[in-house]
Amino acid sequence: MDKVFNKLRNLDAYPKVNEDFYNRTLAGGVVTVVSAAVMLFLFISELRLYLYTVTESKLLVDTSRGETLNINFDVTFPAVRCSILSLDTMDISGERHHDILHNIMKQRIDANGKVIEARKEGIGAPKIERPLQKHGGRLEHDEKYCGSCFGAEESDDHCCNNCEEVREAYRKKGWALTNIDLIDQCQREGFVQKVKDEEGEGCNIHGSLEVNKVAGNFHFATGQSFLQSAIFLADLLALQDNHYNISHQINKLSFGHHYPGLVNPLDGIKWVQGNDHGMYQYFIKVVPTVYTDIRGRVIHSNQYSVTEHFKSSELGAAVPGVFFFYDISPIKVNFKEEHIPFLHFLTNICAIIGGIFTIAGIVDSSIYYGQKTIKKKMEIGKYR
Repeated sequence: MDKVFNKLRNLDAYPKVNEDFYNRTLAGGVVTVVSAAVMLFLFISELRLYLYTVTESKLLVDTSRGETLNINFDVTFPAVRCSILSLDTMDISGERHHDILHNIMKQRIDANGKVIEARKEGIGAPKIERPLQKHGGRLEHDEKYCGSCFGAEESDDHCCNNCEEVREAYRKKGWALTNIDLIDQCQREGFVQKVKDEEGEGCNIHGSLEVNKVAGNFHFATGQSFLQSAIFLADLLALQDNHYNISHQINKLSFGHHYPGLVNPLDGIKWVQGNDHGMYQYFIKVVPTVYTDIRGRVIHSNQYSVTEHFKSSELGAAVPGVFFFYDISPIKVNFKEEHIPFLHFLTNICAIIGGIFTIAGIVDSSIYYGQKTIKKKMEIGKYR
């Protein structure tokens, strides 16, 4: 057993020197303090780097199917009335939604941008439909309008095309018109007056959409709900204007949930219309993104890039409005937060300590032997 211990003792790479033979110097003390300070600084830097999360990115082909795309928006139109501003969507599969109301909030604003009134355009909110015909159906494009007198007709061809004619028919019958809100003509004429009352105002519209995850577009159109509903009243036609001022500011536009580091290039963008009138177009490339934080929480979202173009009405048919055309990228980006591995951190700490000890030893030895050489030369010169 003693032989084994002796062999191990002979392998000792760190032979001990008796303390009586130590020679401590001032230069050695300075080198020790400096090296200790450097070691402490590098240790703290390495520890911060270890505690700091690193985000790794990876590109993959997006193989997901049947998903939906969530669009969050907040847009302000300083010169468009809320009553004539509609939101429509259409995708490449042919699915269309006109004058969307669900999950939408409109705020009437004055010329200074102050909110006058806020209202939620939700399910069950008032909506102007095509005029009601005498036969009970709604007015079609190829029909002549003949409004119902709601039982007060004097003959088979008697029409009541406005609220006053309905009132007059009831007066002649000696009937009382108890609830004007149920009369189709009165409803629509009240809406016209509402639009007129908002003259000179602007509108802030914000909310969210959920659409199919395919290429498509959504747009804010001015007065389009009137045209699509085929309302041909003279008062409404007087409100139609091909020269709407579609100046706008995009306060927020995102496709999905927020995650750390996400940049939406259209946030805060403002565009002011000049002398030309027409439609403003944004062409957006949506990139599916999955973000996994250090705790393993997964966020499914999207990034996007954008280009923009203004189409003047002088160059052809250009519906006044702001259009967002989006396409889905086939490449998905995966972000994952990670820490530097502990063994990597430990290796770096050992390298720092060992390296500084070695360099400090070399510097100290150089100073010591240099001073010793100089001292010896001075002694020789002294004897001469």
